[in-house]
Amino acid sequence: MNKRAEQQPRDRLVLEYALEAPPEKVWRALSIPELREQWLPTGDLAQVEPLDATPGKAVSYRLRDDQPPFLESVVTLQILPDASGGSLLRIIHQLDAANDGPATVMRAA
Repeated sequence: MNKRAEQQPRDRLVLEYALEAPPEKVWRALSIPELREQWLPTGDLAQVEPLDATPGKAVSYRLRDDQPPFLESVVTLQILPDASGGSLLRIIHQLDAANDGPATVMRAA
């Protein structure tokens, strides 16, 4: 598995992984809850149901961080076929729109 990261705005992170598995197999791992649970546990999700899904191509989930500042984010997993019969898995992780805008953080004295 190869990993590449793109430079993105601060509220967005894009990672790409070259996988030897065909897109159909990768889609199964992303879309079947029992398989997804192995690498993206339900406890990390703000909601179990996908926000959006294009069968065989992409799925988006809402995540919730368990550490302060308890921001929610959206992760979109895109699957692209590659020339060798494998897949390119693109992971786009960005802050939820509800978290946009200035944030005030106060510390106890």
